[in-house]
Amino acid sequence: MNIAIDSLPNASAATERGLTRLLQIQKPDGDWEGEMVWCTMILAQAIIVRSVVGRPYPDEDRPAIIRYFQRYQHDDGSWGMHPESPGYVFFTTLAYVALRLLGLPPDTHMLVGARRWLASQPDGVKGIPTWGKFWLAMLGLYEYRGLNSIPPELFLLPEWLPFHPRRYYCHTRQIYLGIAYLFGVRFVATLPDGMRDALREELYDRPYDQIDFDALRHTLAASDVYVPISPVLRKIYDVLAWYERRPIAAWRRRGLDVCFDRILYEQRSSRYQGISPVNGLLDCLAIFAHDPHHPDLLPSLEGAEAWRWQDREEGIRYVGARSNTWDTAFVVQALTEAPVTTPGLARALSKAHAFLDRAQMTEELDGYREGWRDLSLGGWCFSDGEHRWPVSDCTAEALSALLTLYDHPAYDAIPRLDEKRLLQAVQFILSRQNADGGFGTYERRRAGRLLEMINPSEMFGQCMTELSYIECTASSLAALSHYRRSHADLPNGAIDRAIDRAIILLRSCQHPDGSYPGFWGINYTYAIFHVVKGLRTAGVPVADPALQRCGRWLREKQRDDGGWGEHYTSCLEDRYVEHARSQVVMTAWALLALLECATPDDPAIRRGVEWLRNQQQPDGDWPRQAVNGVFFGAAMLDYRLYHTYFPAWALARHDRLSAAALPPERLAPQKRTQKHVQEVAYE
Repeated sequence: MNIAIDSLPNASAATERGLTRLLQIQKPDGDWEGEMVWCTMILAQAIIVRSVVGRPYPDEDRPAIIRYFQRYQHDDGSWGMHPESPGYVFFTTLAYVALRLLGLPPDTHMLVGARRWLASQPDGVKGIPTWGKFWLAMLGLYEYRGLNSIPPELFLLPEWLPFHPRRYYCHTRQIYLGIAYLFGVRFVATLPDGMRDALREELYDRPYDQIDFDALRHTLAASDVYVPISPVLRKIYDVLAWYERRPIAAWRRRGLDVCFDRILYEQRSSRYQGISPVNGLLDCLAIFAHDPHHPDLLPSLEGAEAWRWQDREEGIRYVGARSNTWDTAFVVQALTEAPVTTPGLARALSKAHAFLDRAQMTEELDGYREGWRDLSLGGWCFSDGEHRWPVSDCTAEALSALLTLYDHPAYDAIPRLDEKRLLQAVQFILSRQNADGGFGTYERRRAGRLLEMINPSEMFGQCMTELSYIECTASSLAALSHYRRSHADLPNGAIDRAIDRAIILLRSCQHPDGSYPGFWGINYTYAIFHVVKGLRTAGVPVADPALQRCGRWLREKQRDDGGWGEHYTSCLEDRYVEHARSQVVMTAWALLALLECATPDDPAIRRGVEWLRNQQQPDGDWPRQAVNGVFFGAAMLDYRLYHTYFPAWALARHDRLSAAALPPERLAPQKRTQKHVQEVAYE
């Protein structure tokens, strides 16, 4: 191997700064967590909920809340789906209403700009998507007759039906439980004196009583629509509109009872946090609508605060998810690449291990089957585990982190999890494998893609049922394969069989150009990082055609400056879209994948490493750049720690491989036999 000797000190210095930065930002509990930035929607909904239930924010919180809205308002007065999106009627309207309820007068600069932008849209607020119509209806700012029905009777349908709500994706299912209950009781909140009339006048271009709400059920702002109302769904809506003229009272009461019971189960089983703040806040309103003095209301309001994020720079807001376990698992994998002489490293890894120990689900939920849940025992959540919604790839990355730590001879003194706990994690991962060999997230897949034809969200796609996700499949494959290096298979061969099926699924998903479409990150670069990591951990050799195609695709996408950069619109357009600038996160993903497929002196790797080093800041961190995550096709996210640990991980791996005389065996690691891998590879 030809490695320039004078390159090693610089590489080590950059790596050391990056790793030191990671050690500096470890939290006292041993975890790492960066904010998962989305948009102002949840903050707006929290303001509305607190106002409605009579628990408004204290005066000392209001400047920090306003500061967050100010930071993310566009120059044209609108607010968008995410930090880089154009304006949406939905997000702008909710922000406007929330700020008015917070006490801002209508002539405030922010609100004047928002009102001007809304008035410039073809249908104005009248074109707000269904979710927005619903929130306005609960405030008396839109009539329920103009809202497409989400009846609570839907939850009374026979569970064997292919479109029964129990088959919906868990986030979607929980959100529509709250919506169905509140729609069914036609909940309308009491607002402060004069506020309802004032908002009606400010939001609409004509007197409120002159608006034909019945004619607006299918009216949607083009700016907000990602999935138009399908012909099938339109017909269903029209039938339900006829039914809503005279619903069957007994069915309505029974449907409301079923929805409310399931809302309470969700709140109690998630320790009042909900699977997300979106459904948690809806559940707060449902409980309030049922009984303003209900004993579960106050714990639910307090539980919603688990999603709160606050700092001096941006103020108060709410994240869509907490990423403690997710971030910690990747940081541990990055740190185990580091030289053991790094000061404080062993202590940091010991604390991280203790956090992962505490965060694992070690007890099963009572009544989980009746609650339409899959088993939870052995899993890890995306977060710290408090809300008890574990996920396949979070469990897989946590398990991979632990096994990587246990493999390292320098950390023998760190106590290991009991073998029973590791096996429970494996069994949890296996429980999320779908019939096609791929892996879902929270649950196995429960319905087919045709269910997307009745997607009522309009702003989000692929949100009606679990899928087989490439990233989850690759993460699960890596964890199961790593476990098999030092552990026997289950008596029925379930682990090896799951590995084989996952490999076959990943092969079938590769595009002819070598790329893979992502779902949870942006996009092709993110997916290929996970796939290469998974296949290599499973023992698939570098010479394998699928990995060779991955390598070629990555080299073709490298930019002239040595970095990689993918734009978020690749998620919207289902094709690779290059960003105008190289991105540190995408460059790190590309390097981590290439370092599995090539030697560290490969020209593409050397150029990428040099670019990454040159972007490093004096404190060892890297600059925040474009959004790097996504969910439901259209909602982009900025994982704030991605720009810290992925670059540090890539440089640390490059250093480690460069410093070693890379043996030929490294290019084809074997735990299962090569013959067996080849048989799976070409099946």
